[in-house]
Amino acid sequence: MTDGETFRLAYVPGVTPAKWAGIWAERLPDIPLTLVTVPAAEVVDLLRGGGADAAFVRLPIDRDALSVIPLYVETTVVVVPKDHAVAAADEIVLADLADDEVLRALDDTIEWPVRPGLPAFTDPATTAEAVELVASGAGLLVVPQSLARLHHRKDLTYRPVTDAPQSQVALAWPTDATTDLVEDFIGIVRGRTVNSTRGRNAAPPPAEKPARRQAQKPAQNSSGRRATRSTSRRGKGHRPR
Repeated sequence: MTDGETFRLAYVPGVTPAKWAGIWAERLPDIPLTLVTVPAAEVVDLLRGGGADAAFVRLPIDRDALSVIPLYVETTVVVVPKDHAVAAADEIVLADLADDEVLRALDDTIEWPVRPGLPAFTDPATTAEAVELVASGAGLLVVPQSLARLHHRKDLTYRPVTDAPQSQVALAWPTDATTDLVEDFIGIVRGRTVNSTRGRNAAPPPAEKPARRQAQKPAQNSSGRRATRSTSRRGKGHRPR
């Protein structure tokens, strides 16, 4: 381990990196992994400025000078007060929000061809502020499910919006800084085993055992002597002396 060497992993709110961080600790116990929470609007600048080696981001982002591996798609939900009519349904469509004011936080990463619902009186700066406004009755909020869970309140609930655009979580890092440690983390995120031939720390394959010879040593009889096969047969009609 290089003195002071560490791996800096940033992640946007709602993403839970604990699983991958745990695997890192098992495989590379001598390299500390530092976790940094960063707002979605700032994560790209953090990567380009060298503030992190890699980051979990929400797409879409500006990919210039970055390498990106899409990981999974998030369910989109609407956050509503528990006494709202939407709470009575298991899931809804965007048309069900046509008569409601729908807030949109400035850190929203969902790409909307058409903004749902009625325009709200304000666009809050962050999702956290938007959730507070929903709790005050100022409107509804459509977000990825992980953010609804992150900002959970007892007086609010959420329901899936089946026809809403979805956001995608991805791993990103500066292309020009694809270090060995970045390659190690990519292997962990992609589910490669510690012995994967694609990982730089892959263990060498076991040496092949020599093939077992087909011809075995002659068997021994009960007296310990080797049994031999007669090389000639007695002629027909031959009588022993």
